[in-house]
Amino acid sequence: MSRRSVIVGTGSALPANRVTNAQLAERGVDTTDEWIVERTGITARHFAGDGETTATMATEAATKALAAAGVAADQVGLIVLATATPDQTFPASATRVQTALGINDCIAFDVQAVCTGFLYALSVADNMVKGGMADQALVIGSETFSRILDFEDRTTCVLFGDGAGALLLQAQDTEDRGVLATRLHADGRHNDLLYVDGGVSTTGTIGKLRMKGKEVFRHAVTNLADVLNEVLTASGHQPGEVDWVVPHQANKRIIDATAKKLGLDPNRVVVTVDQHANTSAASVPLALDVAVRDGRVKKNDLIVLEAMGGGFTWGAAVVRY
Repeated sequence: MSRRSVIVGTGSALPANRVTNAQLAERGVDTTDEWIVERTGITARHFAGDGETTATMATEAATKALAAAGVAADQVGLIVLATATPDQTFPASATRVQTALGINDCIAFDVQAVCTGFLYALSVADNMVKGGMADQALVIGSETFSRILDFEDRTTCVLFGDGAGALLLQAQDTEDRGVLATRLHADGRHNDLLYVDGGVSTTGTIGKLRMKGKEVFRHAVTNLADVLNEVLTASGHQPGEVDWVVPHQANKRIIDATAKKLGLDPNRVVVTVDQHANTSAASVPLALDVAVRDGRVKKNDLIVLEAMGGGFTWGAAVVRY
């Protein structure tokens, strides 16, 4: 038997303000519902309103994950929050979640790998749990991307939304459940294909999101297919054994192309991009929570999680739920 990180609860949170494609057009964005759906599969997204922040959504998602697991907040020894849109430059938004949950002392920090952030956070938390630094760990992805969007740029502003997803990892002695393998990558040569044109040490401003969509699409399909094969090999499994793929919800065309390249059954791929758009680091745990709560994902299912984001960063994990 080995000490492994087992997912015992999931949760998610979305802002109250749901914005359809038609509503974006009504706001003055030069677009149509047909244009967005044809190119991305997105029909709606949620935008944070007054009082809704990365930390408040993360707290709500974490609270739901704890409730699903039947674990009290004071049992949590580690909080890893993946986000590219923190409440403050510092301290880490994870510490705001810690305080909101009523936890006086635990390890708490943020991870920044943009859309791959949750996979990075999961890998870090998994290794810390396996290493004995915590018995219960909250791994969260939360974003308020609406606050870095340029609504004059129809090629990017229609793609993103806000939200949060969380899971609770629990140390258990087992051989066949929990996080079985993770693989992470980064290649900073592609910075100019997906980035924010601001920063504390450069412009002193928050900046706005910029993206060259065609180039990102091409890299995404190749990188995601490669890392999925890599992580499955590391876990000793074949694509045909996978019960569910929970991909980063960036674009329905990327999801479909990646599944086709690997020969995966599209009916076994969890898709929420149509309702949530791209929520960056929140998209994988948010989609996982949806599939858990609607009954698709069941105990002992073999699940593959994957994502790619700015940097470029990309990664994947194999989990026995």
